[in-house]
Amino acid sequence: MIEIFGKTSCPYCDKAKSLCEREGLQYSYKQLDVDFSRDVFFDMFPTARTFPQIKVDGVSIGGYNELDAWHQSK
Repeated sequence: MIEIFGKTSCPYCDKAKSLCEREGLQYSYKQLDVDFSRDVFFDMFPTARTFPQIKVDGVSIGGYNELDAWHQSK
């Protein structure tokens, strides 16, 4: 399962969702200030400084570029 933690007006968040939809990958999207707070975000991703942050099967893999690379390696 892919979890995308994003925010509004984020082109890479949109690209991550589009990749999942285009490739038929099951995902959930969680939005800052709706589904989680900044404090929760930094608790989950203490070194993150960009959006989105993505988990695959509960493991943090990074952002959109890492999601694309993960998908390409499948």
